[in-house]
Amino acid sequence: MKYSSVLALFFVVGGFCNVLRAKDPKVKLEPIYTNLAIERPVALLIPADGTNRRFLVEQTGKIKILPADETSSDSKLFIDFNDRMVVDKAFEEGLLGLAFHPQYKENGKFYVYYSKQGPKRTVLSEFKVSDSDPDKADPESERILMEIQQPDWNHNSGNLLFDPKDGHLFITVGDGGRRNGVFMLAPNKTRWNGKVLRIDVDSRSEGRGYGIPADNPFVDEKATCPEIWAYGLRNPWGCAIDPETNLFYLADVGQELWEEVNIIKKGGNYGWEYMEGTQPFAPRDKLMEALGQTNKMPKGENLIDPIHQYDHSVTGGMSITGGYVYRGKALPDLVGCFIYGDWRFGNMWALRHDPKSGSTENYVIHTPPSVADPVAQPTGYYPDENGEPIVLGWRGKMFRMVAE
Repeated sequence: MKYSSVLALFFVVGGFCNVLRAKDPKVKLEPIYTNLAIERPVALLIPADGTNRRFLVEQTGKIKILPADETSSDSKLFIDFNDRMVVDKAFEEGLLGLAFHPQYKENGKFYVYYSKQGPKRTVLSEFKVSDSDPDKADPESERILMEIQQPDWNHNSGNLLFDPKDGHLFITVGDGGRRNGVFMLAPNKTRWNGKVLRIDVDSRSEGRGYGIPADNPFVDEKATCPEIWAYGLRNPWGCAIDPETNLFYLADVGQELWEEVNIIKKGGNYGWEYMEGTQPFAPRDKLMEALGQTNKMPKGENLIDPIHQYDHSVTGGMSITGGYVYRGKALPDLVGCFIYGDWRFGNMWALRHDPKSGSTENYVIHTPPSVADPVAQPTGYYPDENGEPIVLGWRGKMFRMVAE
């Protein structure tokens, strides 16, 4: 996108007020770890244990500890899930999420989200590090917390993160798969699919291997899953809580036309499958007609619009990948921005959101020379030990994001 005016211009697209600047901040993607063999990386985390070790999650089943030297060819295998993970369709199933307990330094606990079959499900488990080797997990320490039924192989989601305020664990779950929301699970509060869940891993509620936080929004509703924090989501991929503002950013993958960025709020309904972005989701009318039902919103539902959306075009994309709010030093123009991109075309942006006014500024920070062969098909954006962004690429590549 080119901007010819030196003045900021305002325009409205899809119901959003965006600021077009004379020159958006730009970044370069510098390849790192080019001497390592990496398969479909989906997460990169650094536990708060003072070691600054980088743990890389590969969807194909391994968690590796990367070397501090980004030119090295050596990595350490932390744990391999191929002895227990079972995949039907490799594209969206597999090892999908990792989170370290806030007291990992003291208790050595971490949490993973992976696929199983017969019946098809995703498993949330707790593990512990080995007592004899801090670079090895104890594979026999698994404690299964949740098993989530999955109607199909796609839209399993799997992002895990701990709330920096209270230490509760958030789990993102997709709507169960296929197209058009055919399983109709996202708005259904009797199921975990299409939700953000919130649990207490340090306590136990009756009949569960975890605790239900007393302030979860639906704990007093009958016939409702008390784990639900927010609902009406299609396939969340890429979320983070900004520790400075406590805003919970979440990217939700769309279907026909729109990809969206949301601010997740307690008890919020984000509209799927009634809405895609800020627009009514047209295929739902035909689906409900085929089922002999009316496409009416349940009474009392107040849908929350995304703070930003982009369309399915060459300058946009077709599958959003979320990241985190940048608070580093090397890219001063991006401080306070949510970094995200598109998996299909490799376009990347930085979104600045003002929660008081509700306004957003969306900057184009990287456009690939060829959308047919993007520099990176991003699967995640994660901060290194200094808060600087590392981009994970679907095709087994990793990049450092630096100023252009």
